[in-house]
Amino acid sequence: MRIIVVVAIQCCLADQALAKPLVVGGDRDYPPYEFIDKQGKPAGYNVELTRAIAEVMGLQVEFRLGGWSEQLSDLKSGRIELLQGISWSESRAASIDFTPPHTMVNHAIFARTETPAVSSLEELQGKRVTLHRDGIMHEQLMAMGYASDLVPTPTPADALRLLAAGECDYAVVAMVPGMYIIREYKLTNLVPVARSIASQKYGYAVRKGNDELLARFTEGLAILKKTGQYDTIHAKWLGVLEPAKPTWQEALKAAAILATPLIVVLGGTVLWSYSLRRQVAQRTASLSSALEELRLNQQQLVQADKMAALGILVSGVAHEINNPNGMILLNMPILKEAYADAVELLEERYQREGDFPLGGLPYSRMRRELPLMMDEMHDGAKRIKRIVEDLKDFARRDDRATQEQIDLNEVAQTAVRLVERSLRTATDRFEASYAKQLPQVCGNRQRIEQVLVNLLLNACQALSDSSRGIFLTTFCDPTGPSVGLTLRDEGSGIAPEHLARLTDPFFTTKRESGGTGLGLSVSSGIVKEHGGSLNFDSTPGQGTTVTLVLPAVTENLL
Repeated sequence: MRIIVVVAIQCCLADQALAKPLVVGGDRDYPPYEFIDKQGKPAGYNVELTRAIAEVMGLQVEFRLGGWSEQLSDLKSGRIELLQGISWSESRAASIDFTPPHTMVNHAIFARTETPAVSSLEELQGKRVTLHRDGIMHEQLMAMGYASDLVPTPTPADALRLLAAGECDYAVVAMVPGMYIIREYKLTNLVPVARSIASQKYGYAVRKGNDELLARFTEGLAILKKTGQYDTIHAKWLGVLEPAKPTWQEALKAAAILATPLIVVLGGTVLWSYSLRRQVAQRTASLSSALEELRLNQQQLVQADKMAALGILVSGVAHEINNPNGMILLNMPILKEAYADAVELLEERYQREGDFPLGGLPYSRMRRELPLMMDEMHDGAKRIKRIVEDLKDFARRDDRATQEQIDLNEVAQTAVRLVERSLRTATDRFEASYAKQLPQVCGNRQRIEQVLVNLLLNACQALSDSSRGIFLTTFCDPTGPSVGLTLRDEGSGIAPEHLARLTDPFFTTKRESGGTGLGLSVSSGIVKEHGGSLNFDSTPGQGTTVTLVLPAVTENLL
């Protein structure tokens, strides 16, 4: 009862804290991301995205847009609670916390039309460069030692005006705001001379330690991406400024225009005409192939984004489970001590009065079962904590290719714990055999764990009923030297014509049930990055065996 009351009080306090408007800061002049419109109201991509997240999460927001330097200072001092548009950097992450990025901002170098072009930041050495004060590129160029050459301005628009007036040589501004400002203010003598010289992760930030607000906005952003509302807002504000991709018809027309003068010059002979038509056909085929590859890459990015959103939701749920489970772990030892202190009194009553009810059951029974019940509850809470930690480790984004020595047995056991519920549902016969004294392998633990989770889930989905089994075995091949794992299921098996295509991107036999064909493709790529192999052996109707082999760490590699 005391645990329930404490949790209820915490929930009430949290609801009261979020009932007041959330103070959201941003740049007053950073179009089209965020700006004050002609009616004096906050507008832009960030503003509309924040409103949408607030609506889906049941929050009230109050916008306070101002100068960028002041907004950054206000967040660190607590005068605003959330900064809605900020690029991530290690130095900033030391004092503020970031949500996962929702956008990538590409920065460019702008110049006047008569100014010699440059292609990189390094070529700006000794040039007079204007940029946005305290922006991410200001930090980067300061770190490169360009302080004496920089002319910081309050807004990107001020920087481009200085450049247009001839007071500076170049300007470093984000590509989309730069093109927007050039169009809006008709700065026709400015052009981007180096595009995408730096790409920055762009998202929300809160004051260091404000984990609750960070989790709410992270969850809200994930929901918008899942429902498609994020794509609508992105297309409305940013899509119109992105250059249109050429169609193959336009490319074909351009090729024909270029080919016509050549045909006239060479006399229009049959041989040359045939040769030129063949060249055009080859270019058209090449362009079509490139467009198809681009389409496949876009689909893969969409799926990867969905998986990132799922990881965010898993992290949020794990955080919510940890709080009440932590109370159980904290209070259970106290209850056990309290019971131990009360045993003497209960025994005296038992000796004096005989058996009596305790919790609706005879004391003679409860004296044996109550300690066991409390031990089981304590062990269960520990198990919940371990599962939650495994989920958080698995869902955590790992952008760095961390290389460490890992134990394949430990990774396999963690993967089994993560999919334990799916295994219990799919089969009554799951068996695991782990080889003793298995050599370690060098690689990224989280990525290998991702491969094993995917293989285990595929095995579960292959079973037609729970009487069929799944069998996992780890082994060591000293001749390699290598270590490996076999996963055999007694499922439906794979047709011979499909076996060779299992790791092809987007190939799946489960399209109607929601399969994307990316799981085994991604898994195969991860294994190849680690210098290993992933092999499949299957007989239709009898099952499939997957063999994962990774090179073992030897003394020569240490």
